[in-house]
Amino acid sequence: MTDVSGALRSYDIFTPEAMADPMTLLHRIRDESPVSWIPQLDAYLLTRHADIVSVLKDRRLDTANLGRGLERLSETEQEELLPLRRSIAMWMGHTVPADHVRFQQLLKRYFTPATVNALRPRVREITHELLDAVAPHGRMDVVKDLAYPLPANVIAEILGMPTSEREKLQAWSRDILAVFQIADMAMLRQAQRSVLEMQDYLRVLVDERRREPREDILSMFAAAERDGTVTEDEIVANCVLLLFAGHETTAGLIANGLLLLFDNPDQLALLRSDPGLTPSAVEEMLRCDGPAGVIVRVSTEPVEVAGHPFPAGSQFYLAMLAGNRDPDVFEQPDRFDITRKPNRHTAFGMGTFYCLGAALARMETDECFRILLDRFPEVRPAYKSPDLLPAPPLGHRLATLEAEF
Repeated sequence: MTDVSGALRSYDIFTPEAMADPMTLLHRIRDESPVSWIPQLDAYLLTRHADIVSVLKDRRLDTANLGRGLERLSETEQEELLPLRRSIAMWMGHTVPADHVRFQQLLKRYFTPATVNALRPRVREITHELLDAVAPHGRMDVVKDLAYPLPANVIAEILGMPTSEREKLQAWSRDILAVFQIADMAMLRQAQRSVLEMQDYLRVLVDERRREPREDILSMFAAAERDGTVTEDEIVANCVLLLFAGHETTAGLIANGLLLLFDNPDQLALLRSDPGLTPSAVEEMLRCDGPAGVIVRVSTEPVEVAGHPFPAGSQFYLAMLAGNRDPDVFEQPDRFDITRKPNRHTAFGMGTFYCLGAALARMETDECFRILLDRFPEVRPAYKSPDLLPAPPLGHRLATLEAEF
């Protein structure tokens, strides 16, 4: 099986225009060459919904360990980042499939729909507390005052981490975000420092749970360690991942979701008048601007993708943004429609690597918007243009989102 990269059209997804507005370029790529070659990534880009679904379901295409991106660095730089690379190698979803399944089995009972629904009262309490703090001011930065602290508090409590450490958690997480992006060495060094600080902090908590177990994930991990199911290094590495993923993605969903409502005042008015549409609105937020702009897969053996043969070791970037706005699947794909049915988006992936925290993210976002629009029905933007920062490849995040009420 030969390399097909030379036979496919190539694109530069790192131009200033593409980074400022990836969707325009992605629509063009999907029309011109749904399977394309991205030289800067040494990878293929898939933009059609059907091709993305096929790859997500194909067991011959494994999740691409984040450490692969670090392999592009020089030997000296790789050596400097060895502690970070070792931690990533133990992260669930970035390990070998057997280890991924082992951690999923341990954690599944904490993320079932029933368990997640039992957290609703606490999520409501936290949301009200956060809105109480900003209510006297008549305005807030949605990112700092609501979108980040809400899921950060929730995941901290699920794991058994004191909520008084929330700000420390957020600072660590902002640094760790560099691992999921195309970042420079300075950002990766800071990410490594934060990962190591986070792990040292968690080792103390794990030791406490060995002596005094509670009803939290850290205690469950401590019990699994006694059984020989996991090691301490695996526990702290995966708690870093859970603390990061358990609030970073939901924070982005809440902030991006409110921006979509601000950009579509007719839909905001509809949701305000009918809170029963909130679950459907959350699905549309996930489709239009979900937390993962891309998902990366690598072939473990020769495969055929979208009619092209690829050798083992081929890397694929699945452009979720493009697939979730594929006109072959979604009518008026660029329209934000909170009544859209059906809504077969792939924002949380699918198959073996379907996002473990999907139900939690949906529930937190649902409760957040119900309470926000009930308490501040006249919430409106307080900015001239969104404070969006590029997060390459093919991503962005809101640095701030000023709102008034």
